[in-house]
Amino acid sequence: MRPVAVGPLIPIGALAARTRCNIETIRFYEKIGVLPKPARTEGGHRAYARAHVERLTFIRRARELGFTLDQVRALLRLADARDVPCAEVKQLASGHLAEVRAKIADLRAMQTALAGLVAQCEARGDAGDLRGCPLVETLLGGAATGADPALNESRATAGA
Repeated sequence: MRPVAVGPLIPIGALAARTRCNIETIRFYEKIGVLPKPARTEGGHRAYARAHVERLTFIRRARELGFTLDQVRALLRLADARDVPCAEVKQLASGHLAEVRAKIADLRAMQTALAGLVAQCEARGDAGDLRGCPLVETLLGGAATGADPALNESRATAGA
């Protein structure tokens, strides 16, 4: 899809500034096809239209919400179609929300496990060498023997 040039065309630097996107990111999005290739000036420089600004802003905001590039492609297809029910976008967003909630649960389990290990380290004090260090012992295999259920739960949930 090539946007119709309506209004002034802008160079890649101006597009980057307006959308708060890195120039290399813009080139990458063009390469993978989520951002249409722009027109070129007589000197061969990229010249972007307002449609590029809008699309790149959409992509950046979707990425900020944690959508994967495949999910962004799906959202763009839906947004481009304009005649699809909003329920399709809602379904995609609901699936992503479930993924985010699962990641948060994993992070909370990791937080609990790490807090417990740090507390054990604090209780032990800083004296001595690493032998008997709760964190090192857990990483060396204490979790595999069931020594820290919170870490085992975190690892099982995270798929580690």
